[in-house]
Amino acid sequence: MSKETNIYGTRAIIEAIKAKKEIGKIYLQKGISNPLSKQLEHLIKDEGISVSYVPEEKLHKLSSQNHQGAIATISPIRFADFSQVAEAILAGEKKGLFLLLDQLSDVRNFGAIIRTAECTGVDAIIIPKSGGAPVTDDTIKTSAGAVFNIPICKVDHIKDAIFYLQGSGVQIVAATEKTDDLIYAVDFKDHTAIVMGSEGKGVTPGVLKLVDVKAKLPLSGKISSLNVSVACGAFLYEVVRQRY
Repeated sequence: MSKETNIYGTRAIIEAIKAKKEIGKIYLQKGISNPLSKQLEHLIKDEGISVSYVPEEKLHKLSSQNHQGAIATISPIRFADFSQVAEAILAGEKKGLFLLLDQLSDVRNFGAIIRTAECTGVDAIIIPKSGGAPVTDDTIKTSAGAVFNIPICKVDHIKDAIFYLQGSGVQIVAATEKTDDLIYAVDFKDHTAIVMGSEGKGVTPGVLKLVDVKAKLPLSGKISSLNVSVACGAFLYEVVRQRY
């Protein structure tokens, strides 16, 4: 974790949140309870900021600074407003392509996905405010800088984005093994949003209930699943194949 993108100490983090800094994630030491830490926890909940409660040893590994039981990462990018971005995309001549990441947790997978998304013409990436991977130095490096070339939007929950997009005529397609339908039977030529799930659990059940289409990739080997960034690339390039 680089010093330039970290904030140390409960009070400093509280002030950063109040100043509307783009907080990526907050790490809090387990077992600490005092008026200031409770104030911070209330702010975290109100703002929907991603938080992990970790042992003191974990915080020491993250930084040698005097962290006082709290470290926050500052996002190196400013997140775009979802409704404004979506409205502009859907008002354009090109058919929109959105990418929704449901609880993706690995920052390197996140970076690889951003890179592929930028290369395949994705118009915007939507992530949840909490529970997903933050944008870190590793994300930027893995994305080869693509993180600066594509709008990334945060929403309270992926369901919020789905409801909004469906109401605007956008087809929602979930990449999931819980279907018999292959990706190649899906028509991607109209406005589309592709939902990719987490590395371990895939798309969450509540989100799966809302999507319009469920599709999977054919797998011929003994391994039953692909890395999420690889699977995402396969889905996005099927969109490219159909549209171009």
